[in-house]
Amino acid sequence: MERISSDQAMPAHLRGAIIALGNFDGFHRGHQAVVGRAVELARAQGRPAIVATFDPHPMRLFRPDAPFFRLTTLDQRERLFGEAGADAMLVFHFTRELAALSAEAFVAMLVGQLGAAGVVTGEDFTFGRGRSGNVAALRELGTAHGLQVEAVPPVRDEQGEVISSSRIRDALVAGDCAMATRLLTRPFAIAGAVIHGDKRGRTIGFPTANMEMGHYLRPAYGIYAVRARLPDGSIVGGAANLGVRPTFDPPRELLETYLFDYSGSLYDQTLEIALIERLRGERKFESLDALVEQMSSDVARARIILNG
Repeated sequence: MERISSDQAMPAHLRGAIIALGNFDGFHRGHQAVVGRAVELARAQGRPAIVATFDPHPMRLFRPDAPFFRLTTLDQRERLFGEAGADAMLVFHFTRELAALSAEAFVAMLVGQLGAAGVVTGEDFTFGRGRSGNVAALRELGTAHGLQVEAVPPVRDEQGEVISSSRIRDALVAGDCAMATRLLTRPFAIAGAVIHGDKRGRTIGFPTANMEMGHYLRPAYGIYAVRARLPDGSIVGGAANLGVRPTFDPPRELLETYLFDYSGSLYDQTLEIALIERLRGERKFESLDALVEQMSSDVARARIILNG
């Protein structure tokens, strides 16, 4: 699996590819259908399969003050795209210059600079200055350039509702991990480097691996049963507090994960914490004894959930 940038020359061995075009943040069931079709076409035609994504997200350029909303990092997407069968991830660096390209210029870039033989998108894909291009325009412009174009219809869930990143974000903000997992086909997971905290956890018998949330969407604050992917790829169960720790001053937003039956230093290493189930909301305790009692109960419940 390779990662390539839109501001670099396309490697010769990746020219002539079928490119899945979209943002694919979250890589939910609908995104998987688009990428799956691109991989299928590429394999049938003996071509490379590339998944394109945009960084930063276009909304971040046009609405820089918008609350954090990301569901995945580029590293997470790269792994997910590779698992879906792609040969490479193409990162479009979304700048004002890219946003200003006309629909015609964008298609010309796909064919000329990137050497695409075909593209697969969702039916709602838009592109070009002011989002002037849609799938119909892509087909028309693609035909003129000899570019194969295919659009995949929306994927619906068992209730007939279209699967979207917005629905996943709404579920996470509501603390509904089960809904998010169903739409994503995997639990929502937060990846980040373990940082030094105030080390209170170890003094009360619950040492934690602490991470900042970065640009991720903020799910409902509270206590979660989690599974952690360690740097060596192993999976360890745990209980995590996501929030501002109201019992302690000053408040500081962190994801603090207590790993079950684990010992060792993880500082400066990257963990990925998958949220399995929200146990309760965050709350302030009047004493450390009360906090420890509740944490013991949370840990016991998380173990039952993860072993179930």
